[in-house]
Amino acid sequence: MTVLVAYNPSPHGEAAVRTAIAEASRRGVPLHVVHLARSEDPEGGDPLDGLLAAAGDGVEVRPVTRRSPGTEPADVILDTAEADGATLVVLGSRKRSSAGTFLIGTTTQRVLLDSPVPVLVVKDAYDG
Repeated sequence: MTVLVAYNPSPHGEAAVRTAIAEASRRGVPLHVVHLARSEDPEGGDPLDGLLAAAGDGVEVRPVTRRSPGTEPADVILDTAEADGATLVVLGSRKRSSAGTFLIGTTTQRVLLDSPVPVLVVKDAYDG
């Protein structure tokens, strides 16, 4: 049993990791990160290490799974969730234009429709 979070180096990816850490702590289960970026070392650095270090001792962080080249993001998220026995999948979602309000990304849509466990979709910022 784990909380699985899909991460890419972006504001919504970082928000997903922060939310997943809080959920893993609240549920008392380990955190497993699926890193969706295509390169090992993104330009300008990857803040994932700092985000995971902020989890502290209260959350067990499993080794990060990286998406293989040529693999669809939704496939690696769904396959890892099943193999890991995830109890929750956390995804980040970027803000859409008013024309795209009713649309979500294809990865998010596929995970929402095909996941055998609950999926939590978070934004990087909320309008107040």
